[in-house]
Amino acid sequence: MLRLRACAALILLAGLPALATASAPYVDVKPAGYQSVIDGKQTDLYTLKNKQGMVVKISNYGGKIVELLVPDRNGNLGDVVMGFDTIEDGNRYNPSTGAIIGRYANRIAKGQFTMDGKLYQLSINNGPNHLHGGKKGSRFRVFDAKQLDDHTLQINYVFKDGEEGYPGNCSLKVVYTLTDDNALKIRYDSVTDRKTIVNFSNHAGFNLSGDPSNSIVNHVVTIDADTFTPVVKLIPTGERRSVKGTPFDFTKPTRIADLIYTQDDQLKQGQQLANPPAEGGYDHNWFLNKRPGELGLAARVYEPTSGRVLEIYTTEPAIHFYSGNALPGTDVGKGGRIYGFRSFFTMLAEHPDDSPNEPNWPTTVLNPGERFTATTIYKFSTAKSAGTP
Repeated sequence: MLRLRACAALILLAGLPALATASAPYVDVKPAGYQSVIDGKQTDLYTLKNKQGMVVKISNYGGKIVELLVPDRNGNLGDVVMGFDTIEDGNRYNPSTGAIIGRYANRIAKGQFTMDGKLYQLSINNGPNHLHGGKKGSRFRVFDAKQLDDHTLQINYVFKDGEEGYPGNCSLKVVYTLTDDNALKIRYDSVTDRKTIVNFSNHAGFNLSGDPSNSIVNHVVTIDADTFTPVVKLIPTGERRSVKGTPFDFTKPTRIADLIYTQDDQLKQGQQLANPPAEGGYDHNWFLNKRPGELGLAARVYEPTSGRVLEIYTTEPAIHFYSGNALPGTDVGKGGRIYGFRSFFTMLAEHPDDSPNEPNWPTTVLNPGERFTATTIYKFSTAKSAGTP
């Protein structure tokens, strides 16, 4: 169980360094930057709202969350996600941001996996490896979109047999639902006509302060996981290592800055793509304590200046926590704001990187006649301290 009660490690606002400022005025993303024709299909920007004033803007280009307005402890709205004013800016600076990632989220070593004795070679787009579905994975695709009501958007895409090297015609339906209790629910539903592998997720980048000029290291994180996956050059070794006594122990509310500067070989592995290269960070998977397929609380993140709390519930077996190590500090985001090094973090609910090459890990194989389903919920609230509801 996540130890989130006040008695389980209260971290009071007064005891945290003042590394962040109050939420900056948000920049309202305009539909015009997302209205185009790509690959012969119309792109657009869709808006979901709830009774609490929360707003989510999603493009059917990549299924990207480009704006997410959430109230702070004083009721003031702030935009808590990384995003860009136009499709072109997103592709120029950070094409994964906010996107639906597939067919396979994160890395597959050398872009290879074996299934039923046959070696499959996927496209290579990240050094020697396959990343986020390849050169034209779902983050670069136009989904068919249907807004069902003010709270719900459904998007669909069909991956063709052989696309990016994957076998099978594989259909994906994603439903975004914004509830009146300030939760954004994402449901994935997929079928295939040939045996294949799937691992879908969303790559939203968060800064709960609402101000991208603030580093995320002052956020307080809890992850319900007793083990993580060590990596070499960002590919898991196959080991499930205990977090106890390591800077990967977030079983109690812990400020990122209290661990991320630790001299640790695994944190150095996170610097493979880091800027500046002298600093590493998190780019790892945590195996969650809950059972795979069970919807449960996976992680909780608290930002002290705004009081915003993000709780992540998922049916997936792991969380991939990335601390913005590769952000170069030159990306031009919404309204011309510069996104700095570690200005956003991501927590992808997923199967771990390279799972198709790890037979003892939960399978990512999808057979004809089967249906892959997964649900991830981002639940927002406010609190006075890291240990209080």
